[in-house]
Amino acid sequence: MSIVVASRRAALLVAAAGFFLLTASHAQAQWWKRAPVDFEECADAAEKAATKAEKTSALADCNAKFAGRRKAGGGYAYYDFLQDRTFDIAGPNPTPDEQKKIDETYTAYLANQRRSDEAAQTAMRQQREQQEQQAQQLQQVALRTEVARVPVPVERPKVLQTIGQRPKGAPCAKGSFSCEWPRLSESLNDLKKLFNPTPSKPAKKG
Repeated sequence: MSIVVASRRAALLVAAAGFFLLTASHAQAQWWKRAPVDFEECADAAEKAATKAEKTSALADCNAKFAGRRKAGGGYAYYDFLQDRTFDIAGPNPTPDEQKKIDETYTAYLANQRRSDEAAQTAMRQQREQQEQQAQQLQQVALRTEVARVPVPVERPKVLQTIGQRPKGAPCAKGSFSCEWPRLSESLNDLKKLFNPTPSKPAKKG
């Protein structure tokens, strides 16, 4: 019985020692092969991939892990494509405070964009209204021009004299028909009276 217990203890000690050695070796390997600290270091490691597909996959992982990019003078920069703007950040990824500031800037950016769009729409609407007013004014001017071109009918002059008549108060030229006609008319009337005497009225009976 004691032999069995001793053997079990020995087995447990061997297993524990093996686990310790495995853990130590794994930690030592992690120390020699540490994880990349930023995108540039990660991309350098991805360039050493065996195949093009592995390289592409590794670069995609680098983009997902690190949002910032190294700056030439130190520090990191984060590019927000929604705002088309770059922000300075302390590390390879924005801190919560830095991300909050970026989000607040994006909210203000959207508000400015909305105001700009509204102003542009208002300017376009005013321009369209001005063009319509100008078109109406041109139409009115063209209409007035066409009316002015239409000739106004001239009143027909009244005939001041007819055959055998002379305007009242006009001088009479001797021997003219208009002056002789009234006397000829009176002579013709006298001749008619001679040949056609007016019958006398019968006397009234008492």
